[in-house]
Amino acid sequence: MMMQGNGATAAPRDFDQHASARGNAHWSGGAPKLSVLIPFFRHDPSGLIRGLERQLLRAPGDIEIVGLDDGSGDDLLAERVFSSMKKALSPAMLMRLSRNEGRARGRNRLASVARGDWVLFLDSDMLPDSRTFVANYIDIAKASNPPVVVGGFSMNQAPTTPSLALHRAMSLRTECVPARLRRLAPEKYVFTSNLLIRRDVLAATPFDEQFRGWGWEDIEWAMRIARRHRIVHIDNTASHLGLDTAEDLIAKYEQSAPNFAKMVATHLDIVAGYPTFRAARVLRRLPLRRRWSALCRVIATDEQAPLYLREACMRVYRAALYAESV
Repeated sequence: MMMQGNGATAAPRDFDQHASARGNAHWSGGAPKLSVLIPFFRHDPSGLIRGLERQLLRAPGDIEIVGLDDGSGDDLLAERVFSSMKKALSPAMLMRLSRNEGRARGRNRLASVARGDWVLFLDSDMLPDSRTFVANYIDIAKASNPPVVVGGFSMNQAPTTPSLALHRAMSLRTECVPARLRRLAPEKYVFTSNLLIRRDVLAATPFDEQFRGWGWEDIEWAMRIARRHRIVHIDNTASHLGLDTAEDLIAKYEQSAPNFAKMVATHLDIVAGYPTFRAARVLRRLPLRRRWSALCRVIATDEQAPLYLREACMRVYRAALYAESV
C-alpha cells in the first residue's frame, strides 16, 4: 500500500498494489486509544465523520478515524470524504482500493491499520443516536475491558419514505432489539454496522474472507467469537439511514444465499435454532416452491399491498432462497 501526503508515515501491514492511503495533518502524530473504522462503497460517510468529530472535541487525540473506499472508483466521492477528514481535529486516514474486495476482507484491512487498543466499526450509513455515543463505548472499555461490545441500532433518524417502508418495518421487528433481549442470543445480534472489538481479539479471530457479497459474515464471526469470549450487549444505538427499496433488498438476499449455506455448513448447531433456518427447512419440503416464492416476491415489491403482507411475503421469499442450503 502506498501512503500519500499530509502526514501519513506508516504503511499498513496489509500491503499490496491495489490500495492507496492518505492521512490528514494529525495522522502521523496520533497515538489513539480507539480507532473508528468506516468501510464504504459508493456511499458518502462525510456526515458520519462530521457527527463523530463533534463528539470528539473534548479528546480528539484519543480517537482516530479510518475510512475505506472499497473500490468505488469515484474520485469525487473520495475527495469529499478526505475534505471532511482534513477538517477533523482527530487523526484521520482515507484508504482506497482499486477493486472491490467485499465486507469481510475490507474490515480486516481496516483492522490492520488501526492503532488503537479498541476498534469501533461503523457503517457509512449509520449515525449515532446519542451525543455520548463514543464516550459510552470508551467508558465500558475502561471499566471492564470486554472483548466485544454491541451497541445495537435503531430507526430513530432513518427516512420514512414509502419506497423504504418495507425495509424499515423488517428492521424494526428483527434488528432494532433492546440489549436485554439481544443478550438471550448474543451472537445472533452482532452487526458490524455498530460494533466495538478489542483489537487483540479481532487479530486472533479475523472475519472469514471466504464470505463474498452481502450478508452473514458478521454473525458467522460472532459465532466463532462466542465459543471463546463473552459478547456484551448494551443500549448505545446508531440509526441506520441507508434503508433499501424492496427490489434492492431482494438483490441483497439473493447475494446472501451462498453465505447462509456456508454458515449452515460450519455452525449447524447454532443456526438450527434460528427461525429463518427452521422456515427454510419446512419450505424445502413443499411442492411448487419456485412458483409460490415468485408470487411472494411480486407481493413484497408491491407498494400498494398492506405492509404486514409485504413483510410476510419477503420473509417467505428469503426463506425459500435459503431452502436450498438446509
